[in-house]
Amino acid sequence: MVVNPDIHGDSVMTHMSFQEAAEMVTLHPETRLVPPAPLPPLVLPVPLVVSVIFVLLALTPGDNACAQDLEPRAFSPVPVGLNFGLLGYGHAEGNVFFDQSLPVEDATGKLHSVTVAYLRTLNFFGATGKLGAIVPYVWGDYEGLWLGEPASASRRGFADPVVKLAVNFIGAPARTLQEWKKYHERTIVGASVLATVPIGQYDPEKLINLGSNRWAFRARLGASQHLSRWYFELMGELWAFTQNPEAFGNNTISQDPILAIQCNAIYQFKRGFWLGAGFGYGEGGQTTVSGLEKDTRQINKRFGFTLVFPINQHHSLKLNYLNSLSTAIGADFNRLGLAWQVRWGGVL
Repeated sequence: MVVNPDIHGDSVMTHMSFQEAAEMVTLHPETRLVPPAPLPPLVLPVPLVVSVIFVLLALTPGDNACAQDLEPRAFSPVPVGLNFGLLGYGHAEGNVFFDQSLPVEDATGKLHSVTVAYLRTLNFFGATGKLGAIVPYVWGDYEGLWLGEPASASRRGFADPVVKLAVNFIGAPARTLQEWKKYHERTIVGASVLATVPIGQYDPEKLINLGSNRWAFRARLGASQHLSRWYFELMGELWAFTQNPEAFGNNTISQDPILAIQCNAIYQFKRGFWLGAGFGYGEGGQTTVSGLEKDTRQINKRFGFTLVFPINQHHSLKLNYLNSLSTAIGADFNRLGLAWQVRWGGVL
């Protein structure tokens, strides 16, 4: 069997897509094959939409954005008028589980990403707000068996960028750096909205795409409690998606919403130096292809940790690890990320 991930013609692919989320990166990894003979009537491989962002590291101290990802310190209060820039690298690899209607076995992937992000803290009607954007560049290789034959594919390019607005509307009034010394964090309640913008690399004649060709939106509500050196957090979120009207094979793909929750515990060694651990659970996201519902409902459990270490007043490093405890359908990936963050503005 000849493997050619770039042939258009009468080639056949398998399809899987990953939605990893800063703030969300949506990947659509598939395998394209040129079969030695016509295949049995499976006219088009069924796309499987998997809501797992690959790698999206924090924009603010303890704040990143990803679907079913873990985000310690997502609603941490920050003085207004500051700017944050971030450059991060991430690596992920593991198994991929498909819809059983597809003749795909032993599928694996190795993915990499470089993320550039910017965030501005602001006064949002008297509350602390954060407005940010993330641009990811992703490359990866995928291997597996299609109808029992080895197959592989590779892609690289820009994925869908992300924009996000977060507001702490209880317990974190807007304060400048000069006023920050008088502030004592206790209970915080906040909300955020996030959108992935469908301008990443996408070709409707291919099943391997780094862009999703659809909008994705996330609404999140969360609370944080500060006790001595500890912080305890609980968050719930809902993901919603528009249709992809130009999927491979002239199909239209839609996806049900995904509901996810997470809880985090963070220990602060000193200001800006902390270690967080969290657990997340997500369910939903069944897909429909041109009016035909597919057995692709997701049930995912994840565990991860984040370590932030300040280099000086302006710079810090963040190490992030995420482990997939169980995955019914989708990407059973483990990922590791490292990011460098710089801040400026105010009186720094």
